[in-house]
Amino acid sequence: MKVVVAIDSFKGSLESGEIGLSAKKGILNVYPKAEVVVINMADGGEGTVNALVSESHGKLVNLIVHNPLCKQIESFYGIMGDSNTAVIEMAAASGLPLIKESERNPMLTSTYGTGELIKDAIEKGCREFIVGIGGSATNDAGTGMLQALGYSFFDSSNNPIDGCGKNLYRISYIDDSNVNPYLKDCKFTVACDVDNPFYGINGAAFVYGKQKGATDEMIRELDNGMRSFAKVIDDKYNVDVSNFPGAGAAGGLGGCFYGILGAELRPGIEIIIETVQLEKILRDADFVITGEGRLDEQTAMGKTPVGVAKLAKKYNIPVIAICGSVGDGSNMVHEAGIDTFFSIINRPVSLQSAMDRDNAMYFAENTAEQIFRLIKAIGCRGIKNVSA
Repeated sequence: MKVVVAIDSFKGSLESGEIGLSAKKGILNVYPKAEVVVINMADGGEGTVNALVSESHGKLVNLIVHNPLCKQIESFYGIMGDSNTAVIEMAAASGLPLIKESERNPMLTSTYGTGELIKDAIEKGCREFIVGIGGSATNDAGTGMLQALGYSFFDSSNNPIDGCGKNLYRISYIDDSNVNPYLKDCKFTVACDVDNPFYGINGAAFVYGKQKGATDEMIRELDNGMRSFAKVIDDKYNVDVSNFPGAGAAGGLGGCFYGILGAELRPGIEIIIETVQLEKILRDADFVITGEGRLDEQTAMGKTPVGVAKLAKKYNIPVIAICGSVGDGSNMVHEAGIDTFFSIINRPVSLQSAMDRDNAMYFAENTAEQIFRLIKAIGCRGIKNVSA
């Protein structure tokens, strides 16, 4: 029997590899001769760096950068085993959780720290980049990131301007003459799971501004700034980012990557599946185990478990999901290819106890073991090489 375990992290509790190894242990308790392959998974958000670094036997890089309000913090990114590919979560430098709720203000916040992560990776020889852009605290259209990479911005009187949301409408010209010379050799693949345009009623400011601390007046001002900056990008680079799907992601960072750095924007789970070569690994499996911390209607919209399930269904492989909790709309995942799902919590416990690392590993192992005891008891037909 071959089982492929490809589970996303249980955020705040277990990393992908930890939950996967726990499930593997439970399976081997029932089928000790089974081939159980654990693949670290993510969907482009939190956990992407750890998943891809672990899977490729790469390394983590820790460094001091500036947070969304330009205060120094310790951040990180990953370099995959090929030493040429950097994996970056922009939220590690420019994310909403990095500032207090009372400090949230997308007029002032900047993606400068994300640019510092990229710059450091370039200096270490990386030329391929996988960048997750979820969870931002910013609406600066990527101008802060660009400044860290050597770009400069000027107003109509040729005065220099810092990159932030409140200054977007003042930018009249982009100077790229002092950009890091190796940037032209870099290829960016951006994990983007939304299709919002750069500006407008469905754009960055109107859809995401409030959660980042913007008032209604700020939202209108930010949207006007995005309209103005889109024209500046078009004038300079002959690229219209205004209605490009995903351009409004992360406060316009998606549009910046696409319009100025020539990035490809793709669903995060597609990038991860391709990078870890999941299809090659699972196509001869008897079962696929996937999951995430909470299984609900959001899962069915393209998160890790559904991405894994769709690939498994290409080869008619049964898919079982395990999760920490089950939310509303979870039955929608059946239509997306997950045959059955189980919460690993099988007795009343507090949230703190459920998320405790040792407890979660025990619960995951026990759940996987019980699932495969049921499979063994039923004696599922069509399983190849089943042996105790």
